[in-house]
Amino acid sequence: MQKIIANNKQVEIVEDDSPAVKPSHLLIKTMYSIISPGTELTIIENSTDKQITLGYSAMGVVEECGSDITDVKPGDLVAVYGAPYVQHSEYLLVPKTLYAKVPSNVKPKEAALAGIGAIAIHALRVANLQFGETVSVVGLGLLGQMIAKIADAAAYNVIAYDFHEERASMLQEETNIKSFSAVNAMENTIKNDTNGNGADAVLLCAGGKKSPLTAQSLEWIRNKGKVVIVGDIEPDFPRNRMFSKEAQILISRAGGPGRYDKTYEAGANDYPYGFVRWTEGRNIEEYIRLVSEKRINVSSFIKEEINFSDVSAAFDELVDKKSTTLTKVINFSK
Repeated sequence: MQKIIANNKQVEIVEDDSPAVKPSHLLIKTMYSIISPGTELTIIENSTDKQITLGYSAMGVVEECGSDITDVKPGDLVAVYGAPYVQHSEYLLVPKTLYAKVPSNVKPKEAALAGIGAIAIHALRVANLQFGETVSVVGLGLLGQMIAKIADAAAYNVIAYDFHEERASMLQEETNIKSFSAVNAMENTIKNDTNGNGADAVLLCAGGKKSPLTAQSLEWIRNKGKVVIVGDIEPDFPRNRMFSKEAQILISRAGGPGRYDKTYEAGANDYPYGFVRWTEGRNIEEYIRLVSEKRINVSSFIKEEINFSDVSAAFDELVDKKSTTLTKVINFSK
């Protein structure tokens, strides 16, 4: 089979052995996978003198089920998430803790975004917001826009910001989301909407070293408010500002409980439902539910489709942070 890797800062297609099914796993023939620019462009940049497999969010058709899989069968469509099990690869071997069945009213390309959706959902869970609270989403790439849409679906008051007008304008079509490309306009809206108290939480979905956004975010939250680091941004929080508001600084790691736990992932051992309500696998299912019930519209994310063989050029095009093309969908059937 073929898969996509980063090698010496270049994107390459290489040959690899096809996986064989094993207990508690699914063998999947990939239909679509999603490029995650924030993560994958960083991996490409850091791939000097080494090969790194790319990709973590995809969907496909079940080819074969492990001996104890009972909820899906060959021919069913599933959404899958989580490297190294999920890659930009023709075939995937995925543990039962990392997939969700795709209903007939969810388009395959929508389902391929499940990994992005799970990460967005987990970020909002980390913020631990209550019904009706105000959240500011800063940085409107693929993940930031997904978070804003899901936050709106959860009936939070969503105020979004991105330096680039092209990105901010994409969310202005969502009637309940207030989206800005000027900091002053965002700050005034936070003040007006919260009677001067500040947002309950700011989710930082941007990247950068020593970004001024981290310090600025403390100005935007209320007393005892929260700042959740979601993107690849280096924290630089002044102590006096944190102290004056007794701010909570949190970080969101990937798609939820279970991530990076070999027992949960490679061992395919789920956590008890009553003790860990929302795992990364259950967050995948929740994303699929949101799309199925039309609570979120992700059509703007999946307009650009490319053939598997043309993938190298696609990564180059995603470097432009002004572009309204947030990702590209890789089609494995062409």
